[in-house]
Amino acid sequence: MSDASDVRDVTQPARPLRLGRAALAVSFFAQGALFALLVTRIPAIQDRYGISDGLLPAFLAAVPILAGVGSVVTEQLVRRVRPSVVLRWVQPVVALVLVGLGAGDRMWAAAVTLALFGVCVGGLDASMNMLGVSLQRAYGRSIMLGFHAAYSLGGIVGSVLAWSGAHWHIELVTVYAPFTAVMIPLTLVASRWYRDADDGPAVPEAAPGKDARGPQVAMRVLLPLCLVMTFAYIGDSTVSNWSAKYLQDTLHSSDQLSTVPYAVYMVTTLLGRSVGDFGVRRYGAAPVVRLGTVVAVAGFAVVAAAPGAWVGMLGFTLLGFGLCVIVPQTFAAAGRMFPHASDAAIARLNVFNYVGFLVGSPLVGALGDAWSYRGAMLVPMVLVAATLHYARSFGAAGGGYGVGHERPSTVDVG
Repeated sequence: MSDASDVRDVTQPARPLRLGRAALAVSFFAQGALFALLVTRIPAIQDRYGISDGLLPAFLAAVPILAGVGSVVTEQLVRRVRPSVVLRWVQPVVALVLVGLGAGDRMWAAAVTLALFGVCVGGLDASMNMLGVSLQRAYGRSIMLGFHAAYSLGGIVGSVLAWSGAHWHIELVTVYAPFTAVMIPLTLVASRWYRDADDGPAVPEAAPGKDARGPQVAMRVLLPLCLVMTFAYIGDSTVSNWSAKYLQDTLHSSDQLSTVPYAVYMVTTLLGRSVGDFGVRRYGAAPVVRLGTVVAVAGFAVVAAAPGAWVGMLGFTLLGFGLCVIVPQTFAAAGRMFPHASDAAIARLNVFNYVGFLVGSPLVGALGDAWSYRGAMLVPMVLVAATLHYARSFGAAGGGYGVGHERPSTVDVG
């Protein structure tokens, strides 16, 4: 064999990796947009189905609860089929369910579609992050933040579409159906290039006497990351659910200005995730998570102490830059912690995404009503600050492909 043919053999996997990365980014983008199209039009959905204010919290709470169920089911499912297969077929279902939600007008239809949306979103989030972690392992360096940046970009696009529909009084199904008609074929075509963990080097077989189901996940070891995930989503849900009310009622902003913090938060989340992988590659995952935590804590402190709306806006901007790095790196850390059982670890960790989402908004609301909304902002601040205590978990088993920890690779993956 000549040296030239050796080079061809070594570099040949570069194209599948690049295609897999681009395809998965499309999936993250589509999911961000679809989710934003739902959550930003909750008032319109409530009006369409005649859901009372008293019943609405039950409908909304059911979605993350069932998403947790979907994540647990996905853990069992990927023992039999590849995560890419789950993602390929569950993503179009989520899109079709959203169209059904926009087209229906009976209470039972709202209940069925929201329940199906929740279960499928759990499977979608879990399988997407499974593929992201396995692809990052194949690359040998941090790329997870880039996938979540695509999700943030999708969220911005979905929010803009939802705003346009509300502004022009367009029916929900008229907004949902065309977007879905584009996204379903796009994600199905992209799914041809999804890359599973077992598409790469084979994992050595378990020694005789090992559990036939394969390597197991020790929840005691995973628990720090579960807590970090919960705290991060408590912080995120605080911004998404209470930023507008806080600016208007506590900081006395105008009605128009009160809608700006969440948009700013989404943009800063996109910006932070777009450059975050470079920081992880240079300094390691744990230092980046620590920095993000400090910035997020500072953001909550500024929000709680803000004398006026514009200072409050600064606080929410800091929150976007701080919180944006924590969730992607938590998934990546779980994959490093359990390299031979990463799918199971990610499915279990993903459940705590929904725990944080479920707890965060009612917690801040109850404290705000019973105490004050300024004081309520200190609670997610303290919880997010606890991430500093657990940050060492992000350096487990490889240090996060950061400085001094880059996994040797002969494959130039770009």
